[in-house]
Amino acid sequence: MPIKKMQDFLYDRGVRYLTISHSPAYTAQEVAESAHVRGKDMAKTVIVKIDGTLVMAVLPASLKIGLEHLQSSVGAKTAEIAMESDFADKFPGCMLGAMPPFGNLYGMEVFADEALARDMEIAFNAGSYTELVKMKWKDYEKLVKPKILKFAH
Repeated sequence: MPIKKMQDFLYDRGVRYLTISHSPAYTAQEVAESAHVRGKDMAKTVIVKIDGTLVMAVLPASLKIGLEHLQSSVGAKTAEIAMESDFADKFPGCMLGAMPPFGNLYGMEVFADEALARDMEIAFNAGSYTELVKMKWKDYEKLVKPKILKFAH
């Protein structure tokens, strides 16, 4: 079962989604393979510090984050991958590295790579190493309101 906070959020808004259980996997690419989801359709959440503020960068599992592109796109002075110790307490009920891309539920701004917006669906970790959620991109975009940028390569 996905983490309760996200599940309640989706339920309260009448959003349809699918939960997929899979064998334990720890990287977004492993999750995609385990759950039989294409890597480009699997979103990974990367916590980034932009000018010292924690934000979520959401991109396809098959791509890498381009910090310099993200930094210049938002007009920041600095952008760096956050250390786990910077955000370990920010996601109660989630396993580190399996946070769902719902920054709005955790007080974080969300930046999504434009490659995700090209697809009809988005799949992502549901707070654990054994479950993912799949839903329509348009529903995700409406609920989270990510800033769509090009920062992955």
